[in-house]
Amino acid sequence: MFDPTVFDNLKVAVENYVYDLDNLDGRIVITHRVDRLEMAVMARVFALQFTLAQGSGITAEIRLEASLKELAAEILDQQGAAPGCALRLRFFMPVEDVGRTCAFVEERLTDIWQPEMPPTQTISYLYGEADPGYQNEVEVHFNRKINEEQMEDLPGLIEHMLKSLDALEAHAAGGE
Repeated sequence: MFDPTVFDNLKVAVENYVYDLDNLDGRIVITHRVDRLEMAVMARVFALQFTLAQGSGITAEIRLEASLKELAAEILDQQGAAPGCALRLRFFMPVEDVGRTCAFVEERLTDIWQPEMPPTQTISYLYGEADPGYQNEVEVHFNRKINEEQMEDLPGLIEHMLKSLDALEAHAAGGE
């Protein structure tokens, strides 16, 4: 019989909560889903991207990753192993005024998340476009793995993502 891993259990919990926000509550729209076994390194990746239902398209992504080492330690029941998953939270948004927007994003997300490390922002643009516009990929970092002990924290974490999306949307609309 199949014994689900920490990765599988966390994936189902995230999936259930986020899909309920889309299908039942109508607060968000899921725009992309990844459920992948990376054969080159035998790792698992699961991600959901979503926007606010009434938003302009600023996107949030919650991503779980489990390496071969993590999966093997759990499946083989290795003594002393503490299986878990890496959690990555990212936000994708267009940017016009890079300096002003990036300063706002850092200040606001630091206020919301209280992370040990400030959010990372990667600015990019499409070369050759007449008016390329900038894209900002923002990542909120966590210095530890998560496991089933944090399962009850997932709704609060996702609500923080929605609060972050609200703040980013307000700023993009010129409200902050």
